Order: sequence, then structure tokens, then C-alpha cells
Amino acid sequence: MTRVLYQGVEGTADQSEEIKADALGAPGPSHLETWDGFPLAEDPKLHEECGVVAIHGHPDAARQAYLALYALQHRGQESAGIATADGQILANIKGMGLVSEIFTDDVLQKLPGDMAIGHTRYSTTGDSALLNAQPIRVESTKGLIAIAHNGNLVNLGTVRAKLERAGAYFQTTSDSEIIVQLIAHSHAGTLVDAIAESLSQVDGAFSIVMMTRDRIFAARDPRGFRPLSMGRIHNPGGRDTIVFASETCAFDLLRAEYERDVLPGELVMVTEDGVTSRQYSTGVEQTSCIFEHVYFARPDSRIYGRWVQESRDQMGRALARESHVPADVIVPVPDSGVTAALGYAEEAGVPFRFGLIRNHYVGRTFIEPEQRVRDFGVKLKLNPVRNLLEGKRVILIDDSIIRGTTSRKIVRMVRGAGAKEVHLRISCPPTISPCFYGVDTPSKRDLIAANKTIDEIRQFIEADSLAYLSLDGLYKACGSQAGSNTGYCVACYTGNYPTQWVDVEDILPAAATIS
Repeated sequence: MTRVLYQGVEGTADQSEEIKADALGAPGPSHLETWDGFPLAEDPKLHEECGVVAIHGHPDAARQAYLALYALQHRGQESAGIATADGQILANIKGMGLVSEIFTDDVLQKLPGDMAIGHTRYSTTGDSALLNAQPIRVESTKGLIAIAHNGNLVNLGTVRAKLERAGAYFQTTSDSEIIVQLIAHSHAGTLVDAIAESLSQVDGAFSIVMMTRDRIFAARDPRGFRPLSMGRIHNPGGRDTIVFASETCAFDLLRAEYERDVLPGELVMVTEDGVTSRQYSTGVEQTSCIFEHVYFARPDSRIYGRWVQESRDQMGRALARESHVPADVIVPVPDSGVTAALGYAEEAGVPFRFGLIRNHYVGRTFIEPEQRVRDFGVKLKLNPVRNLLEGKRVILIDDSIIRGTTSRKIVRMVRGAGAKEVHLRISCPPTISPCFYGVDTPSKRDLIAANKTIDEIRQFIEADSLAYLSLDGLYKACGSQAGSNTGYCVACYTGNYPTQWVDVEDILPAAATIS
């Protein structure tokens, strides 16, 4: 069952209820092995922070938001929510689970209005619970406001304490509510000025959409850590629908035309009179997250003005030029390694084959059986094609290694299918530092590349060879010149943070108690 929260829904008191969901069960207990003192915990991919969407000027805004969130589901599978407004009422429905589990036709019909904002979430700060699902709806001195946020604030501890001393009462443990509370406590004369003033007081990563009863707002932090694009649906005979989304792939489903990115440090307001914009911050160097191009974003999205598909193809080609070894077949680790593997195969002149098949119908969670069946999780999701691998020298292409345990299981799987040699190539540099800007990265002690040399990692994952893409190669693949990091944050590969360094324990508020 999935819990859903109703707020401000006409004819329904604010309440939560249980709805049927299709999860396969809860995760089993965590069993930890060690290798040379290094913990071998479960090794999922990095989680894709969150996805946000906003719709203005559509008679069925809730359904449009639903479709956009469906396209952004890869950015967060933990919770989802949609808030709508019609000039008078601001309703909000959110729940734990996937977009399609929460928003049935019956639920969408409870969200009237021609404006909507939506959010799909994987928790970064704040505990994982319905309490912190977004959008967050707050009644403030500036009126009713709903907010959806992608990113992470790094100075929230001091800002939250200051607000609490000023009498602020927080409903959630999410850092997103801090922005709303700053707006509520602002002395600015207009709501737009209050939002601009509030955004200037927080530091870190945020791409946000906000909604009042009659307006939509969208903004990015001054460094542009997270993506946010604006699109337009042309409506013959009527005013256009304005759309904002974390990725442009959402526009395709809505038949919206990409117009531009929301600029770093820009606040955009949409009303019945049209679109207006102001720069609330200028003169800050742009440091957009390069891992959006490596892994997070869908290949069919345009991020920071560049197609993700093109970047990943170039990553694979650069990897082949830097570290190719004689091989019979190039095999991607699906799905995120596919585009880079295609580029690698073309550059190296070696056949590309889908030697690992992914089961796309695995639930979000599953109950792992006895610990002795160590590779069950990976085998449930991937299966080798023996006739493509047996007796072959195989180059596996993946986008990253975090803890290393999954990579080891995949190498073992390929070797178990009869591969003569297994070489692993990674389409980004070694991940040596955690991210504080909206990515669920393990601490430094759990990042294998922060604690082991490349050869030690190779021994651990049991590959015949291991190589990563160089940092210069990654810059070039994403459109920067050699030796230049123009426009990108690469702190996870260098440990050099573009904002003041903050330990992760300092940005995680205490978990809330939910009665």
C-alpha cells in the first residue's frame, strides 16, 4: 500500500490515505562483507536527486504535469506530488511511490486548475517519508505557496536556526521549506521581491518551481548546479501554455517546444499577462553538475544547452582513444553505459553487442534471499548472453564505479558466461568525493576510488584491466576545451568544491517523528 496526502483538495479534508501499489516488498536486511577493511555494502547507482515541472495556462494542467513527471521518473522513484491552482484554490496531492501508482484518473480529477507544479523525488536531505514529499504547501504571510525543489542547500543549518529564532515553524525536515519560510519572513514589499531576496540568502544547488493561487515562478541558483528549461505549447486561438521541466525530454511528451534554459541566478514569473524575468544574482561562475551528462539525464534531453546523447557518445570515443586494448566485442552495462559503448565501439572498430540483457520489469524493491546467494540482486536485473560472450575478449563499458561491489558481480557474471578476458572501462574519472549539491553520494570512506588505487580496484572487481576516462577527456566530451572546466562542477572527481566545503553531517537535519 502507498500513502497519499491530500491538502486543500475541494470537498476533502486535509488527510492521508492508503492506496494500492505494486512494489514487490521491502528491502531485506543489510549484510556487509569487507575486503581489506573496505565495506562491501549494496552498490546501487547514484540516485538522481529530483525532477520538477511547472505548467501555466492549460485547462488540464494536472494531467500535463503527470505526463511530464512520467518522463522525469528516472530522476526519483521514492515519492511524487502535484499541486494545482485555479486562481482561488491551491490543492496538493502527494504520495510515496511511482508517479503512475499515485496519480490514477480518479486522483487527477481532484486537481482542477490551469496551473500546476510537480515533483518526483529521491531524498537527499530530510528523512524519506510522506512528510517530506513535494510539492510542499505552506500558508504564509505572503499567501499560500507551493514549492518543488531539485538540489541541496549547503548553508541550511545556519539559515534554519535564524528563522526559528524569528518564530518560524517548520512542517518538514526538508531543506526546500527553508526557501518558503525565508519568503514568508521577508520584509520586501512584493512577493517577487521577497522571492528574489530569499533566494539570495541560500547557498548551494536549487532549481525550483513555485506556485501561488494565480502565478508560477521558476528559478535556478546562481551557479546553475541543476538543470531547468522553459518550453512553450502553442495553442491556436488562445494564449500559449508555458512549461518548465528539469529535462527537455518532458517537453517531447507534452508536444512543447523548447525555448531556453532558465539562466543561473534568474527568477522567472508567469502570469496571465505573460512571462517576466529578473536576475536576482549575477557575476558568479557557472558550475553545472557534469554528472548530469555522465549519468543522471536521459540521453534524449538537452542539458545546459548540449544534447546528452552527443556528450556520452564523445565520452565513449575519448575512452577508446585513451585506453583501448585488443578485444573481440564491446558490451555496455545497461542502460546507462549504452551510448558511451556505441561511441567506443565505433572509435575502436570493434563490434558492439548487447551481451548483458536487463530485466526492465523488476520492482523498485525486492526481498533478497539468504546471504549466501550473494549475486541475486544483480542476476535479477541483468543476465549474460552466453553465445555472445563465450571465448571472447570482452570490454565492458559502464558510467561509474561507486563502491565497486556491483562492478565485481558483473565482471564475475561475464566471466562465468565463458568470457576469456574481461576489461572494464568507465566513461568518467574516478569518483573520490561526495556531492553536497543534491546527489545521494556515499561518504568518502565508502567510495572505493577514494581509498584504493586503480590497480587495487581492478584486483577487487577481478577484471583483467580497468581504466577510467580522464578529466580532460570528460571536459572535451561535454563541450569544454582541454584543461578548462568552463561551466561545470567536477567536485566528485577532484574534491574541489565551488562553494564552501560542508561536511554531510552538517547538512542533514534530524529525522522527524511521524505520528
